[in-house]
Parts: sequence; C-alpha cells; structure tokens
Amino acid sequence: METAAISNTALMVIFGLVVGGGGAFTWSYMKTQRLEAEKRLHEALSLKSREAEQQLVFQGKAEALQQRSDLERELSERRSELTRVESRLEQREEDLHRQQQHVAQQEQSIASKQGVVDARAEELQETLVRQGRELERISSMTSEEARRYLMDKLHTELSQEQATMIRQMEQETRETSERKARSILSQAIQRCAVDHVCEAAVTVVSLPSDDMKGRIIGREGRNIRALEAATGVELIIDDTPEAVVISGFDPVRREIARIALETLVADGRISPTRIEEVVTRAKQEVEDRMKEDGEQAILDVGISGVHPEIIKLIGRLRYRTSYGQNILLHSKEVAYLAGIIAAELKADVDVAKRGALLHDIGKALTHTMDGTHTALGVEAARKYNESPRVIHAIEAHHNDVMPETVEAVIVQVADALSAARPGARREPLETHVKRMQKLEDIAKSFTGIERCFAIQAGREVRVMVAPDKVSDAEAAALARDIAKRIESEMTYPGQVKVTVIRESRNSEFAK
Repeated sequence: METAAISNTALMVIFGLVVGGGGAFTWSYMKTQRLEAEKRLHEALSLKSREAEQQLVFQGKAEALQQRSDLERELSERRSELTRVESRLEQREEDLHRQQQHVAQQEQSIASKQGVVDARAEELQETLVRQGRELERISSMTSEEARRYLMDKLHTELSQEQATMIRQMEQETRETSERKARSILSQAIQRCAVDHVCEAAVTVVSLPSDDMKGRIIGREGRNIRALEAATGVELIIDDTPEAVVISGFDPVRREIARIALETLVADGRISPTRIEEVVTRAKQEVEDRMKEDGEQAILDVGISGVHPEIIKLIGRLRYRTSYGQNILLHSKEVAYLAGIIAAELKADVDVAKRGALLHDIGKALTHTMDGTHTALGVEAARKYNESPRVIHAIEAHHNDVMPETVEAVIVQVADALSAARPGARREPLETHVKRMQKLEDIAKSFTGIERCFAIQAGREVRVMVAPDKVSDAEAAALARDIAKRIESEMTYPGQVKVTVIRESRNSEFAK
C-alpha cells in the first residue's frame, strides 16, 4: 500500500513537472511571439511616419511654390498698374503745361484788348461830352433842365400806369371781397339770420311813467351801463312814451334783461349793485324755466332716459325760431308726427320720436359755437350717449348724409310736414302756392319734359323726361340747367333739390 501511494505521488509529481514545463514553454513561446509582433508593428509605424513626413514635405514645397507664383504674379500686376499710373501722371503734367501756356496767351490777349477798350472808352466819353454840349446848344436846355424834363415825363407815364394798375387791383379786390362777403354772409345767415329776420330782435318793456326812464339811466348813465354790461343787450330809451326797448342778438339775453328790468321797475330801487343781484336771479329764473320747458316737452312727447344737459338744450329751443316758427313747438310737432308715422309703419316709435324731438337740438348752440345746427346736434347727441340710430336720424334730416334707417326717413318726412304746412311759418298761403307753381313752371320751360312736381314744400323738384328725347347724359345736364335757372330767378330759404327721372318702358302683347 505504501509502495502504491509512493508511486501515485511520484506520478503526480512527474505529471505536475510535465504540465509546468509545458506551461513554461508555452508562456515563453507566446512572449517571444508578442515581442516579434511588437517589433514588426514598431517597424511599420516608423515606415508610415517616414512616408507621412515625406508627403508633408512634398505638399509644403508645392504650396510654397504656388504662393511664390501667386506673389510673383501680383507683383507683376502692381508693376503694370504703377506703370499705367505714371503714364497718366505724365500725360496730365503735359496737359497742365499746355493749359498754362494757353492761359498765359489769353492773359496777354486780354491785356491787349483791355488797352483797346480803355482807349475806346475814353473816346466814347469824349464823344458823349461833345454830344451833350451839342444837344444843349440845339435844345437851348442845360443837362439839369433836360434831366428834369425826362423825370417829369417819366413820372407822368408812371402815374398813368399806376392809375391803371390801381383800377385793375380795385376791380380784382372788389370781386374777391364780394365773393368772400357772400360766403361770410351765407354762413352767418345759416347760423343766425333765421332768428333775426323772422323774429323781432327787440323787446318792449312798459313803464309806469316816463319819470322811470331817468332812474333807469341813473346818474351820468351808470345804471343803464351796468344793466347793459350785466345782460349783454342794448337798452334804447327814446321818446316812446312809457316804454323801454331792449335790443339784443340773443333771445335768451333779451328775456333775462326783460325780467330784470321789470323786477327793478316794480321794486323801484335801481343801482348798479341792485342791478347785478336782480340780473343774477333773472338768469337763474330763465335757466329754471328752460329746464322745466325741456322736461315738459319730454313728458308731452312720451320719451324717457334723456340726459339732463340734453333736457336743458331742449328747453333753450323755446327762445329759438325759424321763419317765425318756434323751434321747441316745431320739434314737439315733428315728434308727434314721427310717432304716428312710425306706429303705422311698424317701425321703432321711441327712436322716431327721440330723433324727431332732437333733430334741431343744434339750433340751441349755433349762437355760441361754430358749425351747422345739424353738425352741432350730432356732436351733442354723441357726447351725451344717444343711440347710433337717433344720431343718424339727426344727421340725415337735411340730407347731410343719406338716410339708412326707416326712422331717419320718418324724421325727414315729419320735419317737412311740420315746416311745410300752411301757416306754420311766416309765409302766406298765396306766396307758398306761387313759389311752388313757379318751380314747376321753370322746370316745364325746358324741352323734353313730360311732367314735373314740386314736393316737400318746395325743397325738391322732380322732373320726368321723355326717354326718346333726352338721353342719360342730357338728363344730368338738364338737372344742372334747371338748378341754375332756379338760383337766378327765385328767392327761397335753404336749398332746392332737382331730380331728373328718365325711365324707359318696353311692352308687347301676347295674342
């Protein structure tokens, strides 16, 4: 057993030695192979490095040669450019030299000519002196006398030309001033003349006796001056028994002056201080009365939600008239008519009444602000938040803009009805009828007219023409000719619209 164990142990030792020797041999062989591989790799890398260095050197030499070639070419171009520049400079120097020679020659020529000119000037001066002496001998006049004669003659001619020019300028100025005056007057008439022409511009205040006139005038006129300054009107105290005339531009001021004067006369105490107190109370009384009138008008018409400032403007219309027609009463009448028409047409009655009552609201502002009553009314309505439909009705009631709503047309019709009915304004029925008839006669006097009608109280003339006699172009010219004829032959308030209608109809019969 022990021998067997020893044998096994020996075998194991031998096997271990064999395995260890084989492993050592393998490891030594692999190490040798690795070293050879590293050597070969190192040699390959060295070869590649030398090749790369050679290639870089070659590329560097090529680039250097290329740069040298480029520099030589650029240097050659610059030398050529310098050569050209030098040639141009030499050419310019030659040109300057030639010009200098030419200038020198011209200076010599001018100098020689100057001498000739000076000599001729001396000769001319001597000739003028001789001629002057000869003229004095022939005319028996000295040079001073001849100068005065010429000046007088020239002054006479200039005076005639000046007079002619003055006449022309006067004529032109007269024509220009007439045009401007007509323009200014037309604007003034549009704003104010309606109230002044048709409404009496004076108010008469009765006095208990003529002794009161002296107390109104006061010592050295201080009372009347204080009253006129406080109210803005003119007091006319003349020989009219027991009466004082109040003359003023603004009916509101006249009303304030009337109330104040009646109060002072009834009280008997008249002094500048007392006048100021009474006028202040009279102004407040008139303001309160206008507010009450505005509220009453709104209540009568049946509308609500009106701004307080609009109410005051409505009340102010009590003191405005147009052709003798009170504007407040006219506005209420237009509102009644507009409400009736709107109800019949199933339109908005409230908008129609509101637009009708406010359509002339701008006339309460025309005495204090610039612009037409339509523009001022639109501005006031927009400022106090009236609805767009009401504003449009105000703006369109005189065709400043074309009506776009039924209510705007209704306000137009109601306004025309209120203003056109006989007796509404200060125009007799016979005069009204004659004016309407003359409008139609003027239109009928042109050829090609079949029928014509004057409508809207003479504010519009509608003319129907024969289509086979009047063309479309001739219809436009016909409307213009009729309008010019009306302007030249008639006098009327506002404006007249001429509408020419040309209609063609074709008909056939089915048999």
